Amino acid sequence: MTIGDHLDALYRLPAHTFPGPDARTDDLPEAESVAWRITSDVYDADEDWTEAFARFCAAVDTTRVRALIVGAWQEAYDTDPDDVIEALLAARDRFPALRALFLGDMVMEECEISWINQTDVTPLLAGFPDLEEFGVRGGSGLSFPALRHTGLRGLTMESGGLPAEVVRGVGASDLPALEQLDLWLGTPDYGGDSEAADLEPILSGARLPRLRHLALRNSEMQDAVAAAVAAAPVVARLEVLDLSMGVLSDEGGAALLAGQPLTHLKRLDLHHHYLSEPLVERIRQTLELAGVEVDLDRDDADEDQDDDGTVWRYVAVGE
Repeated sequence: MTIGDHLDALYRLPAHTFPGPDARTDDLPEAESVAWRITSDVYDADEDWTEAFARFCAAVDTTRVRALIVGAWQEAYDTDPDDVIEALLAARDRFPALRALFLGDMVMEECEISWINQTDVTPLLAGFPDLEEFGVRGGSGLSFPALRHTGLRGLTMESGGLPAEVVRGVGASDLPALEQLDLWLGTPDYGGDSEAADLEPILSGARLPRLRHLALRNSEMQDAVAAAVAAAPVVARLEVLDLSMGVLSDEGGAALLAGQPLTHLKRLDLHHHYLSEPLVERIRQTLELAGVEVDLDRDDADEDQDDDGTVWRYVAVGE
């Protein structure tokens, strides 16, 4: 699977793409009514992202903008978004109402997720201390040194491979207001070199006192993640646990059932899995009867087998 659709919403606001340089701008939505998606025309080298952003700032009352989505910048497969971040930070005083920011909303036609070049994204969180939601797509070159942010309620990192240093940086960060954390851990083939032990600071919950929704998904080590989660202190206060999109097998599923009770959850998401039907039924009987909403859709989780009997299983989003 690859990313085939742009974000359709951010901060509970519908996404709206700011029009290109030749389009009308006299019938735009109210500034606060949408999440504005700003993208360079990747098929038109005459305008890069910073130029599109300058046009946006001239056409829209930025003091009322609540959510921004950064789409494709020119040659994202070869260029990191340092210029994008610099432009956003230079304009921060013009966005007093900004509460949500997503960096790198690109689909496969623009740039495959594991080809998107990223950088240290923490200056955006430092520069916008009132942000409540922050997301980033792409793990190549991504950096997230530990920080403190007292307002952030949602953090999302989508990747085909999330670097271990990024996972450790999130775990070492002080995020007292964070309610939702979504990490796509990915595969070593695309830079996802973390291990289950790197998740321990997150799973302890010590720096995340308000966490209620935890997603550790799209992982090649999903069984090890499930085993770690089964005994994790943070789970007792979660409402939603998401271990979807990875290569979860009976080993990980059995670890979940053998660990601490999960009957307090509102939702358990395990879609795109490699569980056997007997274990699927055990999970259903254990949790659905207790009122937990469980997603056990196998989705497109298909196996390949070599002539020598080697079985290959795949995360939902890789390249």
